[in-house]
Formats: sequence, structure tokens, C-alpha cells
Amino acid sequence: MEVKRTFDIIDRLLENFPREDALSVKRNGKWEHFSTEQYKENVDNFSYGLIAAGFKKGDKIITVSNNRPEWNFVDMGMSQVGVLHVPIYPNIGQREYTHILKHSEARIIIVSSIEYYEKIKPIADQTPNIEKVYTFNKIDGIPNWEEFIELGRKEAPGLKDRLAEIKKDIDPKEVSTIIYTSGTTGLSKGVMLCHENFISNVKATNNILPINEKDKFLSFLPLCHVLERMVNYLVQHKGCAVYYAESTDTIGENLLEVKPNGFATVPRVLEKLYDKILLKGKGLSGIKKALFFWALNIGLKYELNKANGTWYEFKLNLANKLIFKKWREALGGNIKVIISGGAALQERLSRIFNAAGIPVMEGYGLTETSPVISVNQISYPYLKFGSVGPILDNVQVKINDDGEILMKGPNLMLGYYKDPEKTKEVIDKDGWFHTGDIGELDELNILKITDRKKEIFKLSTGKYIAPQIIENRFKESPFIEQVLTVGESEKFVAAIISPAFNYLHNWCTLHNVLYKDNKDLIQKPEVKKRYQEEVDKINVTLADHRKIKKFELTCKEWTTESGELSPTLKLKRKFLKNKYKNKLDYIYGYSNDPGYIE
Repeated sequence: MEVKRTFDIIDRLLENFPREDALSVKRNGKWEHFSTEQYKENVDNFSYGLIAAGFKKGDKIITVSNNRPEWNFVDMGMSQVGVLHVPIYPNIGQREYTHILKHSEARIIIVSSIEYYEKIKPIADQTPNIEKVYTFNKIDGIPNWEEFIELGRKEAPGLKDRLAEIKKDIDPKEVSTIIYTSGTTGLSKGVMLCHENFISNVKATNNILPINEKDKFLSFLPLCHVLERMVNYLVQHKGCAVYYAESTDTIGENLLEVKPNGFATVPRVLEKLYDKILLKGKGLSGIKKALFFWALNIGLKYELNKANGTWYEFKLNLANKLIFKKWREALGGNIKVIISGGAALQERLSRIFNAAGIPVMEGYGLTETSPVISVNQISYPYLKFGSVGPILDNVQVKINDDGEILMKGPNLMLGYYKDPEKTKEVIDKDGWFHTGDIGELDELNILKITDRKKEIFKLSTGKYIAPQIIENRFKESPFIEQVLTVGESEKFVAAIISPAFNYLHNWCTLHNVLYKDNKDLIQKPEVKKRYQEEVDKINVTLADHRKIKKFELTCKEWTTESGELSPTLKLKRKFLKNKYKNKLDYIYGYSNDPGYIE
């Protein structure tokens, strides 16, 4: 059957790829499996329950949940009856929750656990449009989502024809969801996406993703993240089984249990995985350590299409047998593809993982584009390191005079919910969406991102600085977890560096550096000297105007919970500049006091 709406995927699954583990999740130490038939039954019963409860097309339901099969049941169940799904991140602040609950005009909220219930219920009680808060987990005295399932089962005989009519009348161009973009400044905007937006992206990437109906896919990025949601639809469209990780802390364990053929992630996860591998290698000794770093150096020099020659390929083959084989085994041994998106992936990581026989397909897009605009494919010439791959066949891209990437296509959002003015700011009169990213296209229509338009700043010398390029270079250091580069209207580039404390603590142990806590640690002369050496080493690889001339260290890691990072782990630059204003004033000579050490 032809898939035109998201819920059509279920009928396609039943018709072509029925399986006992269509959706699986690990809970309380045990894997639970849902067959394709159970999937369909739960979706239909939820739809019946919504109809019986008086929900109608255009109503909205918020979910705040971890990844689980029930997310799919309610997502598809809503879409079948024209109710709009508003999934939001569990780790946003109270101000954002208050904004989204009110702005979305949602009628009910479904949360996964008591933790989120206690966080959201007080806000919901102050929001007149919210009628009730339900949970997925069964908790005594709290309304549960299965009330809709039970109501649906009871009313199913009298509602089957009604559901069939509603489904038939749902146009692929109708809104199916509102996704609130996390943003790095201000309150988030509600992106309206329709069935066609997602399905056009699914179809355009269907033949690019190298998995099939016999494979398993592990899911751990939040399903409210547009990339994970589209990939969730895509792998189901291909008939692949989806396994939801127990938590982000158990990903390593779940990889070994499920032995999946692929997963989607953000670059920060790959960065941490690489750092963990590196740390393990540094803990080796003798010949084992020598072999590890020999293989690592070979991998970092990897070129596509055997461009390094026969002797290099011989050494790479040996490195794969001796060292990289263990990397693959640590990921379950069956990985065909890792999808990376949400931010720029360091080029060295793309090289080393592909060299190690762990294919990484980096893509590019935004929530507003459902999300994929371009994606690297599995092999040369449509895989290019340092790029985000060829433009999708059903998407148009052009580079504006100022270097900004503009796009058109069936995956472009319908607009921002209740905000036509902001919609007009990003979609021009000719229908081109202005991405806010700077980039360039090569002869194979392969796109390279060079920076965010709004993040580029100019030094007082007139030189333009693209901060992401510098920051990615510095994050290659095992000593550096995150870095913020600044310098608007100043003579030089400076930085606030958040150390990689696990690595730094190990270094201190090896060099007998004693400290009471991280606040004391970053003031130690030996630590300041070591970071200066690291900055000097990386500065050598940068043009003079891009070098970091001064920096300050922080004593705390940056997290989404403490506000420095967005839910997709991007720097909240405005927040960081305000937080570290005293340090920045000290760096640039506007103050003699660096302020409280944090």
C-alpha cells in the first residue's frame, strides 16, 4: 500500500513486515516485546478512546515521556483522528513548560512517570486549557493513559466505521504535530508539521539507509527530537524492529544485548564514545598500547575510495583485525550505520569511525524541515568527510548572496503556530526557507556547513569569526568538554572552557596534583599551565585572527539542566555570555576581578 500519512505506516507493516518484536523496550531489567498486531490494536483502541472521550480534529495532546512503545501508540492513535501531538522535552525549565502548556492550547498531558507528573502537575493546574494529566506508568491515585484504551475497547464496535471515515478524510497536508523548537535564545516557537512533511522525508531517505526488514534499530535520542521521530517512522517504514533503550545510562549495555544494526545520535554522544575509547587505550601498556595508537593514527588518516594506496589499505585491514574489531564488538558487533545529526560532527570522528568499519552518516536539517535536507550516504562519492552529504532528491537548495542556505521542498513546515510574523521572517515571498546556516555546494550537490549566520561575529579588526569551526577544533582535545568562543567588536578571540573533568582528574592523579574540589582544581598553576599548552598546541592549526588569545576555566560541567546547553546539547550562547560576564570583562580588561569562580 502507498504511505501518505504517518499512520499508514502501521498498515504497511501489517501487510508487508509483520513481526513479534515490532516495538520493544527494556523495563525493570526485562525486555518487553509488542508484535505488529498488538501495535495496531493499541493504536486503534487509543483512537476509539479519544473519539469516545469527545476529542476532535485539531485538538492537542502534550506528551512528556521517555522512549517507549506507548509513545507510538498514542502518536499514531492521535494522528488517525486528526488530534495534534505536541511532544516536549522532559528536561526543559518551568518557564518553557508554562509557555508551551498555555501557547499550545492542549487539552490533556500524558507523562511517563511520577517524576514528570510532580514536575508538570502544578503548572498544569495553573493552565486553564489543561483538563487532566495522565501517566504511562501505573501510579496509585493518578489517571492512567490506559483509561483511553479501556474506553476504546468498550466503544470499538460502534466506532469502527466512524474511525474509518475520519482516517479517510485526513489530508496528508494537514497539521499532524506541533514541535516546539528548543532554541538558544528566548521562548521556543511551535513548528507545525504535516503528514506529508514527515512522509516525504521518509521516502527520500528510504533507499539511502542501509537497513532492511530483518534488522533491529536501537532508539535512545528523545522521540520529541524531530530527527529521532523521523528516523522512528523511517525504520518502521522499512519493516525494521525498534528497540528502545532502558535509559541513556544503559546504552552500552543495551547495545550488547540487542546487537542492533543501527541507531541515531547527536555528535556529543559520539565525542564521548571516542573519548572513552581513547581513555581505555591510554590505560593500556606495552605492545597493546603501541598497537592501539598505531591503529588510531591510521584511522585518523583514512581517505575514501582507497585514495591512500595499497600499502595504507593493507595497514588499515590489519588495524581492523587487531583493534577496530573490538570497537565494533563494543557496539554489539552488527552496526551497519550510525545516523548523526542535530549539530556539526567533528571531521576526525567521521574518518575514524568509518575507518573502523562503523559507518557514520552525518545529515543536516532543522525542525522546520522535518528535518533532513541532506545526508551523507554509505559510500564514495556520496560520502564526503567534512560535509553533510548530498541534497535529498525531493529538496531544492540554493546558496544566497550572503552565503546563507535556502531550501524548498515537501518537508518544509507549514509555519510557526499562531505566529505568522515569525513565519514570514524565515519563509520569503518566493517560498524559500532561510535556514540561518552558512554553507556551500560542490559539483555533486554535496553540502558543507561553515557556520550559523547569527553566530558569526566580527572582531574590531574587521575579521569575521565563525565560532563553531574554532570550538569543534578545541573539543578534539581530551581535556576540553565544551568551549564558548567570543570576541564581537573586540581585538581578539577569547574563550570560556568547560574542562573534561574525568580526564583532568586522571591527569592530576598521574602528575600528583592535589586538590579539594573542582573550584580549587582549576586554580592550580599546574592545571592552568597544562590548559595553556593545550590551547597553544591547537592555536598553531588556526589562522592568526582565529587563535584563542585568552581563556578562563569553569569549575562546573555545562548541562541542559543547569541551562548552558539546549535539549539537543547546543551551546546557549546568550545564557553563557550573561553567566560568565565577569570572566569575559576580566579577559578583555574591563574589570580587574574575574568574579566568582564557577
